Amino acid sequence: MDTRQMRYFVALAETLHFGRAAARLNMTQPPFSRQIANLERDLGVRLVNRTSRQVSLTVAGQRFLEDSRAVLGRFDAACRDARLVAGGQKGELHFGFMMHAAHRIVPRIVSSYSAIRPDVRLSLSETTPADIEHKLLSGALDAAVTFSGGSAPQLESLPIFTDRLCLVVPPSHRLASRPVVGAQDLRDEDLIATPPTVAQTLHRTIVEYLSAGGVVPRFRFEPQLQNTILRLVAAGLGVALVPESICDEQPDGLVVRPLIDAPELEVVLKVSRERDNPAVAPLVALIRAQSFSDPDA
Repeated sequence: MDTRQMRYFVALAETLHFGRAAARLNMTQPPFSRQIANLERDLGVRLVNRTSRQVSLTVAGQRFLEDSRAVLGRFDAACRDARLVAGGQKGELHFGFMMHAAHRIVPRIVSSYSAIRPDVRLSLSETTPADIEHKLLSGALDAAVTFSGGSAPQLESLPIFTDRLCLVVPPSHRLASRPVVGAQDLRDEDLIATPPTVAQTLHRTIVEYLSAGGVVPRFRFEPQLQNTILRLVAAGLGVALVPESICDEQPDGLVVRPLIDAPELEVVLKVSRERDNPAVAPLVALIRAQSFSDPDA
């Protein structure tokens, strides 16, 4: 027994006429009648009562009709879903992002992607830049937003936008009143920054910026999370160089100041070059087609 025989039976049950049911299926009546007889033989039960004047369903036939409709409905849905998943129209996308991208970029990407692929479930995972590449290579993530640089050859990077470093200090700090701040102004300051084991690109950019200004960095605290860094600065425990995007809204208890010759940080989408998930392709097309450089766009 297969789904084809179920469809034959449903057609008969809905028409209660062998000739009309056969015509609905573009068959002649004799082979159609044989299919129904074969179905009853395989089941070992009578599904229809036949007389010269009418056809009716037995009690077993009525139950088989109900179950056949349910089975065929699930089967058709499974076929439809398989085609949608293969075309990237349905399924699940494991999307990772560093915290630095959560404030400005991730909400816009999620909103734009959900608009074009509403039936794809986005599984969001906030993780550190250090872990993103490993998770992409292992298949735990399908795509991720992170800093550029350090990519394995198996990964492709697509530019999203360019961030810049800025300075955050408490309101009582001597630099809070400066319109702009240079690297030399940070000499002998206690710095709070993400360690290189968590965000190597960001840490290296901070060190290179200060070193170019003749300043030897003095890191006092190295927490993993940017929100923790901002809280420590607000408590007066040091100053921090952070990406501008996490300061789009003025953090409470902090003053944000631009840097002279502020170093840039390229934020990218990383995906596997040999990606198997069809839901990734629409995301890649979205990043290539849409500009995320304007935070107000």
